[in-house]
Amino acid sequence: MFYEEVFSDLKEEEKALLEFISSGNLEIDRKLEGGVPVGSLCLLEGGNDSGKSIFLQQIMWGALNQDKRVLALATEKTSKELLNQMESLKHGISDYFIIGRAKIFEINAGYVEENPQLSESLLQVLLECIKRCKEELILIDSLTIFAVNASENAVLNFFTECVKLCDNGKTILISVHGYAFSQSVLYRLRSVCSVCLELRIEQVGDQWIKTMEIQKLRGARKTRGNLLSFDVDSKFGLKIIPVSKVKA
Repeated sequence: MFYEEVFSDLKEEEKALLEFISSGNLEIDRKLEGGVPVGSLCLLEGGNDSGKSIFLQQIMWGALNQDKRVLALATEKTSKELLNQMESLKHGISDYFIIGRAKIFEINAGYVEENPQLSESLLQVLLECIKRCKEELILIDSLTIFAVNASENAVLNFFTECVKLCDNGKTILISVHGYAFSQSVLYRLRSVCSVCLELRIEQVGDQWIKTMEIQKLRGARKTRGNLLSFDVDSKFGLKIIPVSKVKA
């Protein structure tokens, strides 16, 4: 079992206090010291094709296999595209989707681009949707289209309200392109989030790899390496690249 290996070096009383949403990937869970902490607000920053969506899909798959209910708010893919991509990566969730444990709401990014003045109103609609939903895990992929068209105060208020929802038991993961915020706003957002992950594409030798850096992790109990390299394999989904191979 994932948890048995990840928690093998923790005291029994520590294990009893921990509750995580597993990614379903042992190496990712080890880096996160168990998975995504339940009740946390997690910020995923990264550029195009850096793996943000794939990482969220991995968490979605892991959560559904833990009998969690998941709501995905998608601005970059249709429901069909998301389901097909997860199926192609061997993380099919169609059965969960059919019975209603996985819900996908599409948000037309083109509509927001044509009507940028509505961004702040739509952020409030998103908040209301999250407040009323019964799902424990909410994934927003991505918030960029709203962030670039809304005021800084509106974005900060959105994250503040998300923190309150997480305090009441929700777990929320939000992906965004780093360029959507000024450095000052990004710094403030990182301060209110309990988990901050940055995903990048880096060249190592003659190959390009995806890298996830754990910038912040609530409740981390020990010092661990905070970098994880991975690739997306059509046969196995998200595939971790060992450090030895990255350096080779």
